[in-house]
Amino acid sequence: MTKREELKNKKRVVVKIGSSSITHPETGAQDLIKLEKLVRQLTDLKNRGVDVTLVTSGAISVGKKALHMKHSTRGHDELSVARKQACAAVGQARLMTTYQKLFSEYNQVSAQVLITLKTIADPISRRNAHNTFMELFELGVIPVVNENDTVATYEIESLGTFGDNDTLSAIVASIVEADLLILLSDVDGLYTDDPRVNPEARFIGEVENLSEKIYEMGKSTTGSSVGTGGMNTKLKAAQIATASGADMVIASGEDVSVVGRIIDGEEIGTLFHADSMGEFDVNEYVNMP
Repeated sequence: MTKREELKNKKRVVVKIGSSSITHPETGAQDLIKLEKLVRQLTDLKNRGVDVTLVTSGAISVGKKALHMKHSTRGHDELSVARKQACAAVGQARLMTTYQKLFSEYNQVSAQVLITLKTIADPISRRNAHNTFMELFELGVIPVVNENDTVATYEIESLGTFGDNDTLSAIVASIVEADLLILLSDVDGLYTDDPRVNPEARFIGEVENLSEKIYEMGKSTTGSSVGTGGMNTKLKAAQIATASGADMVIASGEDVSVVGRIIDGEEIGTLFHADSMGEFDVNEYVNMP
């Protein structure tokens, strides 16, 4: 059995989707068709008997739209920290309402879980988060996780300590003891160089070990004006996830149906192999201010 075929046997999966993948680039408004398809994919996974967690970005973007702020190609850079927090407060409620309505269409219960850097760094809070996730799985609930931008000023000031939730999703995968993390983004996988800049960049379908050569490919670039995560944050996520014992796949969020196809073993995106000898230590990745 190939490594791809082994994905069919995964029992606990974390799926992360970025801001740019759930909003329309022209207006910044929610892409409801894509969100509905994503929810259907996740619910179907749950119906297969898989424990599913969704890590979603988009609160600030949705809040900006709700408050009739001008959509900018510069993303959120032009806003003050307080304004971003206000947008997140409005947007998170609207975003979660959308998810709950869509999940309810398929008789699936969802739950909101908001996490900050301090929550993850504190051992007691981390253990409590683990216990909450385990109980939600036991109850058949799909947790919907986001960074708590409303109170986490240091995350916002650095344009996302979690890198558009890339790193957050990997840490969540560690907390819930997932065996697979799927990052849906505005890129379709890992390349030897940025394909938007270098047309000769080669696609890498599978990574067995995270070598220095692989890390050098993670440049701080992104084609999105909405998200904050470049390939460097995705490789950091891969380091965390694989050290936690989970395989990880980076794939394009343009077509969210890839979630089911990845689980079915199709050659989609870049697959990072779990490190069977690895051990994740959150203190190595979290620098408290």
